Amino acid sequence: MTVKSVSPKKVAHQVFKNEPIYVLDVRSKEESEDWKIEGDHVQLINIPFKELSNSDSSDLKELPENQTLYTVCGKGNTSQKAAAFLQENGFDNVVSIEGGMAAWSEQLEAVKIGEVAGGALYQFVRLGKGCLSYLIESDGEAAIVDASRMTETYEEFAREKGLEITHVIDTHLHADHISGGKKLADSANATYYLPPDDAEEVVFAFEPVTDGMELEVGSAVIEAVYSPGHTIGSTTFVVDNKYLLTGDILFVESIGRPDLAGKVGDWAGDLYETLYSRYKKLADDLLVLPAHYADVSELNEDGSVSEKLSILYQNNEGLQINDEEKFIKRVTEGLKDQPNAYEEIRQTNMGKIHPPLEEAKEMETGPNNCAV
Repeated sequence: MTVKSVSPKKVAHQVFKNEPIYVLDVRSKEESEDWKIEGDHVQLINIPFKELSNSDSSDLKELPENQTLYTVCGKGNTSQKAAAFLQENGFDNVVSIEGGMAAWSEQLEAVKIGEVAGGALYQFVRLGKGCLSYLIESDGEAAIVDASRMTETYEEFAREKGLEITHVIDTHLHADHISGGKKLADSANATYYLPPDDAEEVVFAFEPVTDGMELEVGSAVIEAVYSPGHTIGSTTFVVDNKYLLTGDILFVESIGRPDLAGKVGDWAGDLYETLYSRYKKLADDLLVLPAHYADVSELNEDGSVSEKLSILYQNNEGLQINDEEKFIKRVTEGLKDQPNAYEEIRQTNMGKIHPPLEEAKEMETGPNNCAV
């Protein structure tokens, strides 16, 4: 019996376009609760494969019969077995997601955010990981900010639009996902920029990006604003006085955590200073564009993630704690589990280790957990 399969890219596109889909997750309940396919119109059903394979027809009544049902597991093997079992039990609408959650984590969807001088700014949404990266294009040149390791996506996008990638920038040394910044810069023969305070242990060449530095991409201007707190080197970028690329310092519904390098006591105060002083000096009509989102509720109608800085100062809980002592207590106690393999990811992003592809995928499994 042939089992039908679907690429995770197609499923991601359907989720991004708010098309209703049904997903049967056959991993354990703990795995599914921790990290799953989400979307406003995703109907998720979790039946671990062992339970499913011991089911009879009466146990399968909750599964849809007239709509396509996608099966998913960790890497794509068990979901095929689940699809075959369901086909044998009369379900002819079952399709296995190729590569499972590991492949789902790699999907990027591009959405145009708005105009810049001579061009536009695009956000790349990594639905399976909550990561957000950016492409600023102007007059045939492009800058990429916080690139994921799937660098071919940005290169293909640039080729289709006839762009030369000239600048590649990381807002900080990432701990939740493997950066594609250096790889992309080398491939495109572009300059790779990294905040020097995050790069003391980095073993490859880079261009330091420092407070007040202005990078010109065509007619567009990207200004660096030093904003420590998530890391000691975290740097925000103001694009054409319209957009605020905050990295992992400020999100739409939360703020960055200061503990991913074991220096929470030092960095929590920096985080308070950045959010309650440095950012207060910026124009409040800037559109905040973070490097992550924590929940699908943060996605706008078009699938993008953004909000005006002034609105965040009204609604974001992390920006409502004006007492520094209370703030530090809030961001240092009761934090979520740290991202999967975060120390190995940091070592990779420093250039100290070079995990093979399958190991890199494994390191990135699970939710991002970069927020407080």
